Amino acid sequence: MMRTRPLKVALLGCGVVGSEVARIMTTHADDLTARIGAPVELAGVAVRRPSKVREGIDPALVTTDATALVKRGDIDVVVEVIGGIEPARTLITTAFERGASVVSANKALLAQDGAALHAAAVEHGRDLYYEAAVAGAIPLIRPLRESLAGDKVNRVLGIVNGTTNFILDKMDSTGAGYQEALDEATALGYAEADPTADVEGFDAAAKAAILAGIAFHTRVRLDDVYREGMTEVTAADFASAKEMGCTIKLLAICERAADGGSVTARVHPAMIPLDHPLASVRGAYNAVFVEAEAAGQLMFYGPGAGGAPTASAVLGDLVAVCRNRLSGSTGPGESAYTQLPVSPMGDVVTRYHISLDVADKPGVLAQVATVFAEHGVSIDTVRQQGKDGEASLVVVTHRAADAALTGTVDALRKLDTVRGVASIMRVEGE
Repeated sequence: MMRTRPLKVALLGCGVVGSEVARIMTTHADDLTARIGAPVELAGVAVRRPSKVREGIDPALVTTDATALVKRGDIDVVVEVIGGIEPARTLITTAFERGASVVSANKALLAQDGAALHAAAVEHGRDLYYEAAVAGAIPLIRPLRESLAGDKVNRVLGIVNGTTNFILDKMDSTGAGYQEALDEATALGYAEADPTADVEGFDAAAKAAILAGIAFHTRVRLDDVYREGMTEVTAADFASAKEMGCTIKLLAICERAADGGSVTARVHPAMIPLDHPLASVRGAYNAVFVEAEAAGQLMFYGPGAGGAPTASAVLGDLVAVCRNRLSGSTGPGESAYTQLPVSPMGDVVTRYHISLDVADKPGVLAQVATVFAEHGVSIDTVRQQGKDGEASLVVVTHRAADAALTGTVDALRKLDTVRGVASIMRVEGE
């Protein structure tokens, strides 16, 4: 039987995503009512600039007092799309205290304080859903949290930032340098005026923390994620990658240790083989590769940002939360029963591509090989080119621990015959 009293929604933020959420709630109102089992009513919209014209939104709903909106006793669901840590954290906890469930797209807050927010939701018997916090429209959190709940996920490897993928794709396909590709991304609206959060990996690191926590049923905070940006990637790195049959992507990598006793979470540029599914992800798209024991290898692909795609994920959560509200139940909350430690980056084992500037004279290769051997790093291939007394030496290793590779590079820099380390790139996906 259809309930006639509407479920009331408070919308915090009405920017690119929030305005799309409001639009879809209005234009798809009848469909949402049929799917949920009750009407859904936009009861208020909290904004910073009330004078701005917002097409399709009744000005009477607009307020600058987000706290008062959340504290209203008739609000059933709060949708938070303002981002940042505060006031979002306080508003969300206040919503729980006042009896509302929450749908959020706030990756930074969830990566930093997800455990506390989940605890608050449980304490007050309410839902906390956040599909939109990772990979935009791509259904990813719900499959990890629900569809694969009976399986054991061992690895999550993905491109989770569209801006960085657009830039690296341009560098790969056109031979452009980093700055040239960034300028094009900015002109097209893919990059913010200050792209630091994207290109330095902060955005991807927050998403990696969320994914690792869900995939491995353990608590992983943003501070646990190793982060390395992509601003030092050059056209020469892409040329080297092509010689190896690879391309370069900024990857978020979450792994369970082989013995199952720990996990790692990291974000950094890496070479991946051209036959890997992630290598063909172009433009501003996202894709995540999941490896589970029973399900095997799964690929999730689609637009990872933008108003409409992200709003689609928000509305999916809104429908689920409203259904739970009507049935008097809650959906799955935090699962952190394994309490696995997060290993430091030094323990991570992978392959490496190292480019050295060296003196072009006999014995250099032998010296370099000796340093690798002394630090227990096995060499797979070596390529050397020289001219006019200077040379470049490209070494590709077998799998080695990051700490061992760091010690090797430190020792190489002390050799008189090594002029400098041009680049170090991890090789993944093999």
